[in-house]
Amino acid sequence: MLYYLFQYLDKVMDVPGAGVFQYITFRSSLALLLSLLLSTIYGKRIISFLSRQQVGETVRELGLAGQNEKAGTPTMGGIIIIFATLVPVMLFAKLHNIYIVLLIVTTLWMGVIGFIDDYIKIFKKDKQGLKGIFKVFGQVGLGIIVGSVLYFSPAVTVRTDTGKSDVFKAITTENVIKQAPVEEKSTATTIPFFKNNEFDYAEVLAWTGEGYEKWAWLIFIPVVVFIITAVSNGANLTDGIDGLAAGTSAVSVFALMIFTFVSGNIIFSNYLNIMYIPNSGEMTVFIASFLGALIGFLWYNSYPASVFMGDTGSLTIGGIIAVLAIAVRKEMLIPLFCGIFLVENFSVVLQVSYFKYTKKRFGEGRRIFLMAPLHHHYQKKGYHESKIVTRFWVVAIMLAILSIVTLKLR
Repeated sequence: MLYYLFQYLDKVMDVPGAGVFQYITFRSSLALLLSLLLSTIYGKRIISFLSRQQVGETVRELGLAGQNEKAGTPTMGGIIIIFATLVPVMLFAKLHNIYIVLLIVTTLWMGVIGFIDDYIKIFKKDKQGLKGIFKVFGQVGLGIIVGSVLYFSPAVTVRTDTGKSDVFKAITTENVIKQAPVEEKSTATTIPFFKNNEFDYAEVLAWTGEGYEKWAWLIFIPVVVFIITAVSNGANLTDGIDGLAAGTSAVSVFALMIFTFVSGNIIFSNYLNIMYIPNSGEMTVFIASFLGALIGFLWYNSYPASVFMGDTGSLTIGGIIAVLAIAVRKEMLIPLFCGIFLVENFSVVLQVSYFKYTKKRFGEGRRIFLMAPLHHHYQKKGYHESKIVTRFWVVAIMLAILSIVTLKLR
């Protein structure tokens, strides 16, 4: 909203200094600062409100050290993250930008699913919460919406053939502007570590013959659905000990902010020889706000936690990260910069699969890990949860750096 106000003050009223709001870096900095203030200052009030409403965590007996002390700790803290993210976005972002609209919808959509799940657990005294099938329906529904908008909306375009010389000539020579690369609809994405690293989902249907491009949505939308479902569930599984999900997510989000900024800037995208995605740079404002909210939430969620994010936060975090990665065409890097989510998810799949296999084969179920997800395995081995969290953060930082390096390492 403030963006439009200052645009009016600059263009119509000619107020000195009002034009600074046109810069993404300036608005992102303000969004980050405001979200930090909101999550730390108002976070305390939200926690107090949750305590008064007796929105406390019900702890299942898992035989973990320090587990019983967590009983009664306020949950649904994801409300803090959602609130501290959306307020700065509403103030500083271009609300007509298609990517911003998608991210706001994602935040609210996944936040509602998580809130319903937490509500059932707390007030209906049902430890299972929202049935898994309904969660999946919600995630699939969001995936269909996001995939359809990204595929069919004329506002979502890419430019893959912008040579550096063409860009600067187009700026100075009218004749070259007509020859300059054009924005186009595309289902192309980025393959990391390779030169000429664009892969088009439409190519999967090339065997069907001429005109196969118009059916690319049959591949693209299911891929989007799968990614959103997988990443949101991965974030949900990672939310098991104080500060783990919020901290590792903040690292992943920072890497995404780098990707978004350079992909949405024609100068940087040409220098790095990566896909230029018009209007995607605006997502940097959203990411900065989201990053500030996650860091501010850690003020209260670090060990010993004063509040848990609950599914209200974890599902929202996973959904946002997935949509950001897809929008900036970096979904193939998700296993790298979201490596913690992947390992946590995979540990559960391995544990359950191996247990079922050995039970069928030997009549007795056996386990690979002492307990899944993986962070509980280390708890069972006697590691203090703060040590586990810190080491997972370090691994997440290493993976994020490696992800950023792929911008040049091909």
